[in-house]
Amino acid sequence: MLHLIRRGGFVSAGRFFRFQHSAPRILPDVQFDDMVIESATTLKEKLPNKDLKFGATFTDHMLEIDWDSKNGWHAPKISPYHNFEMNPACSALHYSLQCFEGLKAYYDPKLDKIRMFRPMENMKRMNVSCERLHFPSFDHEQVMQCIKQLIRMERDWVPKGSGYSLYIRPAVISTHPFIGVAPAESVKFFTILSPVGPYYPSGFSPITLYADDKYVRAWPGGVGFAKIGGNYAPTIRPALEAAELGFSQILWLFGPDHYVTEVGTMNQFFFWKRKDGRRELITAPLDGTILAGVTRKSILEMSREWGEFEVTERPFTIHEVIEAVDDGRLIEAFGAGTAAVVSPVNGFHYRGKDYKIPLNPEKPSEQAGPLTQRIWDTMEAIHYGATPHEWSELIE
Repeated sequence: MLHLIRRGGFVSAGRFFRFQHSAPRILPDVQFDDMVIESATTLKEKLPNKDLKFGATFTDHMLEIDWDSKNGWHAPKISPYHNFEMNPACSALHYSLQCFEGLKAYYDPKLDKIRMFRPMENMKRMNVSCERLHFPSFDHEQVMQCIKQLIRMERDWVPKGSGYSLYIRPAVISTHPFIGVAPAESVKFFTILSPVGPYYPSGFSPITLYADDKYVRAWPGGVGFAKIGGNYAPTIRPALEAAELGFSQILWLFGPDHYVTEVGTMNQFFFWKRKDGRRELITAPLDGTILAGVTRKSILEMSREWGEFEVTERPFTIHEVIEAVDDGRLIEAFGAGTAAVVSPVNGFHYRGKDYKIPLNPEKPSEQAGPLTQRIWDTMEAIHYGATPHEWSELIE
């Protein structure tokens, strides 16, 4: 209880507490110009494209930027790929204080240069994740310059050919050695690179979904919008249970009405005819339970630019999807994300019943619907520079 307010402070329990007049000290942000580079003296052997597996091969170098609550962000450093030495009490190991991103770099054969797809969108989203974890924010333009420098050094690791790319994995982890749920007083931003092959090496392979009403991925007021580890680890067991039943991915539902949210780790889209006869591409809205996917955003923007059908972000239930199937109004469906770009869906299972989703009735041999294929073709042309677009950034 406060007993007496005085100039410059207050008295409580016989003690004087002084107000803080000065603004909080502003800590240094990331500065690309401060970068330190240590080149590897021994380089790894590169695998041929046919042997590349997602997330299994890593390049010669990595990027690290440390932060602490006294000194702010330290000088960025690129050094040979190495293991971390960590205090066992680091709160990242105990309380999932970590976030990450995923984006890609592509080889442009016409210009013999490397391209990135909308990288600043990933950096902005990473700052959102950092804010949710009470991590320090960073100047995303300065950090992106650091990542681009890393890619320049690893240029020879970017695989050539359609479907091949260099996967970029930035992450931020708490390195604060403290057993207790508390704000991190030190963190490490790091980025590693991995050459990867096509998500579908032999062409599209449609997936069948298990519409799960047992497990919930995210909920209002939670962290479904953030790309943090705590959103992903709990999905492993449900995914394995679905696989044991013969399904490729889980279609995540929420609430007593079973609203459709995401599919696996992707955003989910349905393309159908509404009851008024108008065609509509629909996906769940960014209500705090949905990850703001960069591919999702790109699909929505290009579809609206085409102007050929309605493009809608609104809550909708699995029962609306079932009704569209039963009425013959569901045209096609797909998931969307960085890894696969688009993943055609040919059916789902809900409460003991299987529901079929068309792919391309006019061409039964096709493994993706016309819209899914069009989105894939458009995105791929942008990724590799065949179609000039503002979303594709050259690394000079």
